[in-house]
Amino acid sequence: MADLKPINTEKDIPEGISNTPIGDLLRYQNLGAAPKKYANAELLIGTCIDNHIDLKLPRNFAFVLRDAGANLKPEDFAAAFVTGYAGVRHLALIGHTHCGMSNLESRRKDVISGLVQSGWDPERAAKHFNESEPKAEIGDPATFILKEAKSFRTQHPGLTVEPLIYDVEDHRLYRISTTA
Repeated sequence: MADLKPINTEKDIPEGISNTPIGDLLRYQNLGAAPKKYANAELLIGTCIDNHIDLKLPRNFAFVLRDAGANLKPEDFAAAFVTGYAGVRHLALIGHTHCGMSNLESRRKDVISGLVQSGWDPERAAKHFNESEPKAEIGDPATFILKEAKSFRTQHPGLTVEPLIYDVEDHRLYRISTTA
């Protein structure tokens, strides 16, 4: 089960990430730290396409990959490129509260209707939803991000990966940990 840990003070940032770009991200977003100047990106951020996510990032600080539900499987080469070519060694994998990719089945009618209204044939829209939903559904965002973080750690062993949740109501980042 996933547990969200708030970052309200400097002491809330764990020692293992405090002196990394991930620690800086937490300071910028949650603690209002003044931005430093960066010549090159030091962080890869993987997050959702949701327009409510408003990260406080200094210029040149991070590469940002966005995909529905923060599901970066389709962006695996982009992540490999950033680590292999640009030398980035830290990934903040950020899901968010109230994610539209969670419980997609409950949105079936609205999605199909919206596609039809935008010009899709009703049968094609329904088929597209039926084929895409199993790949896009993330379930609980925190649990999904933990699973994705584990996968990234396996695929990219030299990458420090931190699973985080962005709360769309308070605009803060929370660390995700597991509880027994």
